This record gives sequence, structure tokens and C-alpha cells, in this order.
Amino acid sequence: MMEPPFLLFLADVQNALSAKPAIGLLHWRRENCIAQIRMPDCRVSTGLPDADYAEAVRRGAKTFVIGVTNAGGQLKTEWYPYILSAIDCGLDIANGMRDRLRDVTEIVAAANRTGVDLLDLRHADIPIPMASCRRRQGRRLLTVGTDCSCGKKFTALTISRDMKARGLDCTFRATGQTGIMISGAGLALDTIVGDCIAGGAELLSPDNKHDHWDVIEGQGSILHPAHAGVPLSLLHGSQPDAFVVCHEPTRRHMRGITHPVPPVAAVRDATERMGRLTNPNIRCVGISLNTSEFQGDIFQLKQQLHREHEVPVVDPVIEGTGDILNYMCSIGLLTG
Repeated sequence: MMEPPFLLFLADVQNALSAKPAIGLLHWRRENCIAQIRMPDCRVSTGLPDADYAEAVRRGAKTFVIGVTNAGGQLKTEWYPYILSAIDCGLDIANGMRDRLRDVTEIVAAANRTGVDLLDLRHADIPIPMASCRRRQGRRLLTVGTDCSCGKKFTALTISRDMKARGLDCTFRATGQTGIMISGAGLALDTIVGDCIAGGAELLSPDNKHDHWDVIEGQGSILHPAHAGVPLSLLHGSQPDAFVVCHEPTRRHMRGITHPVPPVAAVRDATERMGRLTNPNIRCVGISLNTSEFQGDIFQLKQQLHREHEVPVVDPVIEGTGDILNYMCSIGLLTG
């Protein structure tokens, strides 16, 4: 996997959502991120110092991380000179895009010449079976969302952190490129052949000890009309005992389309109905809010959702997920 320290490449992105990998990596592995490189028209900063390649290498950088995402997961040709310069300085390249570094002739030639590693993190290159649909030992929690990019990864990481702080046996299971960058392991489900995505989810969360929890990073939204296939297969394959609905309350339209963001209740209902196919005992254990853009009364919003759903409502950035874990203890899903 990626060898730290990291030099984060923000390319030419125009908004923070497009820099999710860099921002997520900085939040969860801050001690391993030493500098950033941006193209002249980039409008986003992580707050790290801007550095050139030679300076970053002098400071110990080992891996140049392509810390951005875009529609289609394309490696832009405009980025090639930056990638090639990093290779010439002896830096490994970590890539979370769908396009592979190893499909770009000049990048492969440069890597062969300098001996650096090209890490296409979105591609596991291992056999992915079709789902067996067999019930597995161990416990599983899945984060689901009302839209893309609404806090599923952050919530899962926070739940995993808070479980470990209580001495509970758990593992964060990454299902996307940023989660893989942060945790050093995982399986990017959106590059798997559709018939095998549920099998990938099974592979990611295998049989385990009866009291072990896999905290599984959700993807997309089960009600997103453009790409509900991945989250639905993830739901069936992961067979979660518990799920948390993640929601960004200021968003009006789902990312990339004009459809309105569905209410929390609709996503909860769909997740329970469809999830019962592989786990009849699935249940909602909380709602996670991303209130970073919310200008209203957060307490009032939380109280309203709590009255409607009778589960804890948290913003994991502000308060963590302790209330969700306490609720899971109260209904017998957790001890500790």
C-alpha cells in the first residue's frame, strides 16, 4: 500500500467535494501528510504548505497521492506532467481514479526507469466471486446515505474509532478509494463487474468471531437513480445487522442530476425492505448528519429527526458517535 509521508496533488479542482481523497487523508492521517501541489487554476487548499517536488522529497515524502476525484474517474492528460515530475523525483504514485496509471505508456515507462511503484488503488486485480448469499458469523454495520458524498465514510470511520475506544473488536471496511487510502486496505466496489459486487461485499466482510464488528463504508445512495446498483449490491452482500442513515440537510438535488434528495425516512424504509432479503433482522440504529453547510438550529433539526425516527441523531464531526453506540447497547446489539 501507500508508503508515507504523502505529497498531496490537488490538480485543478474547483471545489472541496472534488478534493475528498486529499481532505479525507489529511483528516485521518494528518501526521503522514507533509505538503500539497496544486495546478495554477486550482481553487482548493488543504491548508498544508505548497511545496515543489525536490522540497517535498527533502522533507521525506515517499508517495505522490492523486488526491482528487471527478465524474467518470478520469486521469486528465493535463495532470501527466505533474505525475511524471513526481516519478522523476523517485516518488511512488497513488491513484484512486478509475483510469489506471498502468494504461498510460509514458507513465509506465518513467516508473520502470526510476523503479517507483504505481498504485492503482481502485483496482484490486484479484478474483471476485459471485455472492453465495450464505449467512456469515460476526456482526456488521453499514452506513447508507440519502445521496453521494454526504458522510458515509466519515461516519463509518468515526464509529470504528469510537468502538475501539470502548475496547470493542471491530474493523473498518473500505469500499472506495479514499477509505482505502486512509485505512490501507479495502475493495473499491465500483470497479467490480456488476454481477459480482455483492460477492465483493461478502469477500470484504467474511466470517468472523461472533462479537466482532465489521463497520462497512457505504457507497452512493440506494435511491440515486443514476447509480443505485452498487449500494444495493453492497447492502445485500454485507448483510448488515445495523445501519446508519447519513444525510446532508442543505442539499436539494442529488449529485449530478436534478432529482430531489430523498428524505431520511425514504432511505431508511428502502434499506430495511431491501436489506431483509439477506438479513431479516436488519435495523436502523442512528442518523448521521453532515451539518458543515447548515445555517439553522442544529439542535432543533436533531430533535425533529429523533422524534420522527426514535433513534439517535448525531453529527460525528461535532460529537462523535457515542450516542449511537449507547443505543446499540440498549437494544442488545453491543456490550460495552
